[in-house]
Amino acid sequence: RTCDQLRCTACDFRVSLFNDYIWDQSCDYLFFRNNMPDLCKLRAKMIKKKGARAYACQCSWRSIGEITDLQTDQQLRWVCGKH
Repeated sequence: RTCDQLRCTACDFRVSLFNDYIWDQSCDYLFFRNNMPDLCKLRAKMIKKKGARAYACQCSWRSIGEITDLQTDQQLRWVCGKH
């Protein structure tokens, strides 16, 4: 299970999640900074992958293919935005 209300404390942006997608390896900070949260622009670097999930805010992004504890990633500043 994943919180669907994640918020980044670094950029103060809501974390978007996309089921069955991963991010292309060419993604970089400026891509997300300039294109979040415009899904049409983000699709340019999304790759379909069944069972995976792509996460992103304006300053960080992750592609997850298996059960992972995101809290162990020290670079992420994502917290539950409360329900």
